[in-house]
Amino acid sequence: MPELPEVETIKRELEKAVLGKKITGVCVHHPKVIREPSVEKFKKGLSGAVIKNILRKAKLLILELSNGKALAIHLKMTGQLVYPGNGRTSRVSFRLSDGKTLDFNDQRLFAEVRLIDDWRALKFVRGLGPEPFEIGPGQFKAMLEKKKTKIKPLLMDQAFISGLGNLYAAEALFRSRINPERPAQSLSEREKELLFKEIKATLSEAIEHKGSSVDQYVQLSGSPGGYARYHKVYDRKGKPCLVCKTPIKRTTLGGRGTYFCPRCQK
Repeated sequence: MPELPEVETIKRELEKAVLGKKITGVCVHHPKVIREPSVEKFKKGLSGAVIKNILRKAKLLILELSNGKALAIHLKMTGQLVYPGNGRTSRVSFRLSDGKTLDFNDQRLFAEVRLIDDWRALKFVRGLGPEPFEIGPGQFKAMLEKKKTKIKPLLMDQAFISGLGNLYAAEALFRSRINPERPAQSLSEREKELLFKEIKATLSEAIEHKGSSVDQYVQLSGSPGGYARYHKVYDRKGKPCLVCKTPIKRTTLGGRGTYFCPRCQK
């Protein structure tokens, strides 16, 4: 699933490509991805609207429109936005005033697209915890106090801290030398501070390299992101640790595959 760096990359690229342009028409090739309103109201509500602002909230993309409505897109596992699109694999195509098309692709139909009046009222948004870039180390350490949950699933809990997912939680824990199975409350003050530092550093580096293309994620241009080659543990089961040469292990935590070095991470 695209995490904060991938969605932030698309948000920045959309700002350069489509901000200020008018939506002149909408073609819905697969109605299932339109969660609200009806397909006809969706098309009517978008036609003629100008894209006035582009925001990101955790893993949600929001295109604020001149008619007061917002196009909210949650990419989930396989959602993609491609510009200019060709319509061959798109689930929804947005025709723009520059004569080009913004394509929304979703191979497995997991993504969610909504046209709504107030994106802040979405249940998903109301339940989000703070993003790593919105807080300081002191608040992060306080959030971990008395948390008995294992640290890796806790970091993936969007109600605890938003934007992180399986990939970047694993990478930040490796960089912090913290075993993903440790209870959060067992971390020392120094470990908490280091973990917070490495979470922000990992996310920042991933944004710089346009995200990680490990599944279906692509940049707005359709090109893959470049951060996967910098992964230290994610999807490296059996390969030597880049620090100590011990084979990377894979286990399951919270129903998700977790990668770690059994020697480096204590």
